[in-house]
Amino acid sequence: MIEVRAFAELGGAEHGWLNARHHFSFAEYYDPQRMAWGDLRVWNDDEIAPHSGFPPHPHRDMEIITYVRQGAITHKDNLGNHGRTEAGDVQVMSAGTGIAHSEYNLEDDTTKIFQIWITPNQFDSPPSWGAKPFPKGDRAGSFVTLASGDSDDQDALPIRANARVAAATLKAGQTTEYVLGAKRKAYLVASTGAFEVNGVAAQTRDGVAVRDIEVLHVTATEDTEIVLVDVA
Repeated sequence: MIEVRAFAELGGAEHGWLNARHHFSFAEYYDPQRMAWGDLRVWNDDEIAPHSGFPPHPHRDMEIITYVRQGAITHKDNLGNHGRTEAGDVQVMSAGTGIAHSEYNLEDDTTKIFQIWITPNQFDSPPSWGAKPFPKGDRAGSFVTLASGDSDDQDALPIRANARVAAATLKAGQTTEYVLGAKRKAYLVASTGAFEVNGVAAQTRDGVAVRDIEVLHVTATEDTEIVLVDVA
């Protein structure tokens, strides 16, 4: 099964400093048909105005992955972590027993991010945060794992979940494969460009929900930057 969830049909909220679109029920947006996709609980497409952002607030027992599409995001938390993550790069926060953090756009231009929440498979663990650059050239033509709960993915940021976050940059006409495996689900979104999954077309920022397909054939119909989440 492949279902395309058009960007124009997503839930959302406009807060002045934040323009948010929600692929799944979140905050005041509620759709009982879109509560989650397996262990993927949240995929928010956020545009954050310059010199604004999310003030300190807490989380618990959730894996929160931030993929920066444009600009940069600056993180601070009560563990003493402080970092700036730029476009194309990734930060991961394992909330564990509890963490309070802020995320600000300290830049002069709008910052655009995908904020992804995945239900953990370990609870009441110590909280943590990490970030890592992932040059787009390194994922040209194929998927590269950005964050993973599999210890074999040694170059990825670790998360406490039965899940993997991957990304690929494809030129128009290029095709790559992703082996999803049996009884897994995937959710794909193009940060830029347009693509097809096993012949089903999607545009920029559409969500593509996949299940019951073991191998994904992903073809770019334009130069495309794709983020994929693989979950149980």
